[in-house]
Amino acid sequence: MTNHVPQRPLVDSFGRHVTYLRVSVTDRCDFRCTYCMGEDMVFLPKSEVLSFEEIQEVIGAFVRRGVRKVRLTGGEPLVRRDIIKLIEALSESHLAQGELDELTLTTNGSQLAQHAGRLAELGIRRVNVSLDTLDGEKFAAITRRGRLPQVLDGIYAARDAGLSVKLNMVAIKSVNEDEILPMLEWAHSEGFELTLIEEMPLGDVAFERADTHLSLRTVRDRLAERFTLTPIAKRTGGPARYMRVEQTGGTIGFITPLSHNFCESCNRVRLTCTGQLYMCLGQDDRVDLRAALREGGPDGLDAALDRAMILKPKGHDFVIERRSAPAVGRHMSVTGG
Repeated sequence: MTNHVPQRPLVDSFGRHVTYLRVSVTDRCDFRCTYCMGEDMVFLPKSEVLSFEEIQEVIGAFVRRGVRKVRLTGGEPLVRRDIIKLIEALSESHLAQGELDELTLTTNGSQLAQHAGRLAELGIRRVNVSLDTLDGEKFAAITRRGRLPQVLDGIYAARDAGLSVKLNMVAIKSVNEDEILPMLEWAHSEGFELTLIEEMPLGDVAFERADTHLSLRTVRDRLAERFTLTPIAKRTGGPARYMRVEQTGGTIGFITPLSHNFCESCNRVRLTCTGQLYMCLGQDDRVDLRAALREGGPDGLDAALDRAMILKPKGHDFVIERRSAPAVGRHMSVTGG
């Protein structure tokens, strides 16, 4: 293990240290979740997507500047060809050297059964799996093309491989709000954590978001009628606030970008699969790290990171109102989930 001292920490204009990088390795996905994508998505040509070598170089630059946690996202990260080779390289270069505290990923679970064992061998300790319902027909409707048994097989395979599993459930009014309580009970009985997420106004979708928005304040009040919820100090580097459910012994997280934003402690930036660095999920400001790397090499990349810290905003401006335009035009899958 090495004692890793950053060259120059990444500190934004508001004094927040950026220590967490989310990297989208692909915009492609084998699902078409209704709140995340349009049904007929047009994906990027492969020539526009960062190569594994470029991803490694960019992550290396962030690690040298003090990033301690990297999460791979998509799209669906496990559908990218040879993705395990990238994870092997990142594990060897940074995780095994003690330069990263954590390398993890967010997945829809469809490919997890075949990869879980190898992920555990490479030092990945936990995964986040998107799961909005335990009803097979509803699952197929939400994902448009997913199969629930395949995802459940992946979740159990991850657990069997020794990975900690956190389930991410987007709370959707009149769609799955009646499943939140049974999802919590099932998740905790199986040893999984559960995090609830408010729907975010990203990209045009085939429905009126105001009709499906469900405030997690309301959800939490409902759960408190059934369970004793005790706030805990648990932090995973992300935006969730956690509570212990005393009756189950498990934890539940709440990600509330609308009803209670989490910007004051934001330590995250997001890299798209084309090398665009977004300093905020809900803002359009970005820095082109692909161009910086290709035109200026390591020094150009480093200068681009400095520029990004100046541009990182104080917070997002998410609002869901009837007939309002999305907060930003890009879909969640473009930025990285």
